[in-house]
Amino acid sequence: MKKILIMLLTAGAIAMASGGVAAQGGGAAHGDAASAAPAAAAAAPAAAPAGEAKKDDAAAAPAAAPAASGGGQKEAVEQAAPTVDKGDVAFMYTATIMVILMTIPGLALFYGGLVRSKNMLSVLMQVFVIFSLITVLWVIYGYTLAFGGAGAFYGSFDKLFLSGVTAESMAATFSKGVYLPELTFIAFQGTFAAITCALIVGAYAERMKFSAVLLFMVIWFTFSYIPMAHMVWYWDGPDAIKDQATLDAVTANAGWLWAKGALDFAGGTVVHINAGVAGLVAAYVLGKRVGYGRESLAPHSLTLTMVGAALLWVGWFGFNAGSNLEANGVAAFAFVNTLLATAAAVLSWIFAEWMLKGKPSMLGAASGAVAGLVAITPACGFVGIIGALVIGLVAGAVCFWGVTGLKKMLGADDALDVFGVHGVGGIVGALLTGIFASPSLGGLGICNYITNKCGDAADFPGIGTQVWIQFQGVLTAIVLSAIVSYVALLIVKAITGVRVTEEEEREGLDTTYHGESAYKM
Repeated sequence: MKKILIMLLTAGAIAMASGGVAAQGGGAAHGDAASAAPAAAAAAPAAAPAGEAKKDDAAAAPAAAPAASGGGQKEAVEQAAPTVDKGDVAFMYTATIMVILMTIPGLALFYGGLVRSKNMLSVLMQVFVIFSLITVLWVIYGYTLAFGGAGAFYGSFDKLFLSGVTAESMAATFSKGVYLPELTFIAFQGTFAAITCALIVGAYAERMKFSAVLLFMVIWFTFSYIPMAHMVWYWDGPDAIKDQATLDAVTANAGWLWAKGALDFAGGTVVHINAGVAGLVAAYVLGKRVGYGRESLAPHSLTLTMVGAALLWVGWFGFNAGSNLEANGVAAFAFVNTLLATAAAVLSWIFAEWMLKGKPSMLGAASGAVAGLVAITPACGFVGIIGALVIGLVAGAVCFWGVTGLKKMLGADDALDVFGVHGVGGIVGALLTGIFASPSLGGLGICNYITNKCGDAADFPGIGTQVWIQFQGVLTAIVLSAIVSYVALLIVKAITGVRVTEEEEREGLDTTYHGESAYKM
């Protein structure tokens, strides 16, 4: 573990050292960098990545969408008076509710079915309580540090406890002159923070103390999730860009990876790689489950896992399409790409399994769906239909290898394959976004907020350059999450201990930690 951390630190130093050059190159090449992300309004939440450019570069996280309203070639609205469209607001309410549905009950049931029956309630409890804990922390200080002000790695404390946010406060979208109520944006982004932390549960399932889970989540959320969200998604919004000088000012205020031009429409780096690496580190630190490799640790209910996977798939449309912040053509692209890539990943996973193991399984189909959802997340608003199809097919096959061959190579007991699916799938999706976002391959490209046009091939930095920028985003997420996770677990170990006793583990965490049983036989 120490050797891995040393390697990650070295890689991080290389990324930091090369970052300035990449950022400058990209910015110079495009001159307008404004791209997109969860938009934080001119006075509102600002938020998102992409430092350069043009379209909805939206490299941004849960929000990321093209700034212009429709497809790649559509002109962005020029300096219109700020408006709030009731249709966009209703769309965002629906998307926010769908992301909540992904977590409770979707993710909880997906994970719950994969563990043994004696640990079913412990997993449900952890996901449910983590969602509640992070929601509270998001309102207290998470939102202001992620979207409350300028800075390379963190925002400010200006909106602590949502200070100054009223019913009239507005948040920018990716179109000039188009806004959302800031409270709507806050709620949407809060659901992203909550599900990201809950994803980690699958890696250490069945063996971590409940008190340790909560303390670890507080530390990891504060020092890994928040800075990644800010680095990738924070910017001053499209209305702040009028010419090269104002673009330069927006870029200077933006998050570190947004300023480089990193594209992450809905959270490939912020959510999936971040959580996947944290899960892998936790699996190493806690060690393997009692009986791992010697006793059957098979899922107790693939029926519940399938139900959970279906809820995840349905809710993910809110996750991805909602990241556009507007109900327009780009949201439709994100919706269809999410549908297609997921279906393609299911097929590629089960056919790989069929060929290599002799039989296609329900668990494989469900896992393939999640792999496709993960991989298309950073790309859904940037790539065309063919790009989405390729990303889904590649993700299904590569993530199948991630939970079989790669898992054996790593030697960690990542109980529910958080790294193999979310970490590997997030890396695949983030890197392929750099390829298929190119207009030359049918992608939507990026938005130029100086010329107010989106999708022009001349504004795209080039596939090689964009993939290099994407790689820096991937590396940043890996290094930050690995270091924060390892240090956080050491702190937790010193305060409460991290692992349950062997006796408690054999009896099951449902009764030993919660005094309940999922099933009465």
